[in-house]
Amino acid sequence: MTDAKAQLVRSWLIKAKHDLASARVLAASTPPLLDTAVYHCQQAAEKAVKGYLVFCDQEVERVHDVEVLIRSAMSCAQGFAEWVDVGIELTPYVRLYRYPGPATEPTQEQFDRALLAAEGLYEFVLSQLPTEIQR
Repeated sequence: MTDAKAQLVRSWLIKAKHDLASARVLAASTPPLLDTAVYHCQQAAEKAVKGYLVFCDQEVERVHDVEVLIRSAMSCAQGFAEWVDVGIELTPYVRLYRYPGPATEPTQEQFDRALLAAEGLYEFVLSQLPTEIQR
């Protein structure tokens, strides 16, 4: 693997890690900003999988659908099949609370589930990569 490719994969992972950190900070603020925090959970999952797709030399589509991205990653690692439901769960958060509409704020339980799902997918992606990429 070239240094440029390794750096690009790392860049995606760093952005995903920062989105997870942002979600935690926003949820812990007073008052909690759960609408924005849950968005960052979706973003973390999306960016982690996109990083993996770069690692696999797959085209990174300009989509925000985590399920679609996970299904693309399955061609490199079948273990991603276990994460399809996470993709289905997280994808709506890219828009559901980002704009005015009938849904105004997720519950604490929704956020907790989204964070757990995004963290789990992020860790799974890391487990599929060589350790030198994870640093």
